[in-house]
Amino acid sequence: MTAFWTAADIPDQTGRSVVVTGANSGIGLAATTQLANAGAHVVLAVRDTARGERAAESVPGSTEVRRLDLADLASVRQFAADLDRPVDVLLNNAGVMATPFGRTVDGFERQIGTNHLGHFALTNLLLARLTDRVVTMSSLMHKNGRVRADDLSWEHRRYRRWGAYSQSKLANLLFAAELQRRLDSAGSSVRSLAAHPGYAATNLQGHTGNPLVHAALWAGNALFAQSAEQGALPIVYAAVSDLPGGAYVGPTSRNESRGAPGLAGRSAAASDEDLARRLWEQSELLTGVRFGLSPSG
Repeated sequence: MTAFWTAADIPDQTGRSVVVTGANSGIGLAATTQLANAGAHVVLAVRDTARGERAAESVPGSTEVRRLDLADLASVRQFAADLDRPVDVLLNNAGVMATPFGRTVDGFERQIGTNHLGHFALTNLLLARLTDRVVTMSSLMHKNGRVRADDLSWEHRRYRRWGAYSQSKLANLLFAAELQRRLDSAGSSVRSLAAHPGYAATNLQGHTGNPLVHAALWAGNALFAQSAEQGALPIVYAAVSDLPGGAYVGPTSRNESRGAPGLAGRSAAASDEDLARRLWEQSELLTGVRFGLSPSG
């Protein structure tokens, strides 16, 4: 069904607005370019606005650059407050991977704070202005993840950078699924979907702080990875296609590492509704942000 789907198949997006987090490089910039080429107005939500402006100059079409630091809840709140108009699509794309232990401005472990909690707060703060859908980026690594809802920031376990990354990517999928359940309960027509890029060559692999890991990842990029443009297709496909809420999109090769976008598989843990509910409740407690719609929708 999607075997030959490419960016050329994106329907006309004229009149639609899209917010892309982490839009100044890699998959975020590729998705921005593909959507802007199709006529969408794209807001590049980036931590470094100078880099964002340079990226926007390379994108043909309608764009704007706004500052967003997902590792700082004050920045997330300011971004949401300043974006005072309807948004059709929110692409929760930004992330960090396998970084040395560190904490966000608010004291969260860096990977869960940036990859999950920042996007959790952003989504709920924008939800009343969203008209179509939210797409949250996960990863094949979610299958190795274990979410400890009572210890998201690794305060009671020995920190493992890959374990923390996998936890954050599993949290992304659990969040997307629980968001859809809450949208359904609120009677909202907004959809929550998730996507993963397969194995894509981006600068995400360049911030591990370990020269040996860095070299191995870049060698893997050169030998095995697909391009950022190909890696962006699943999140773009999820953003523009007629898919049901709760869908999870990824490359359709046998191991889901590359290829055209289609429906992807998820781990049993990613389908655990009780875990998703507990993660949501803990995320509300940590961020101080609650579900962004009233029960009546």
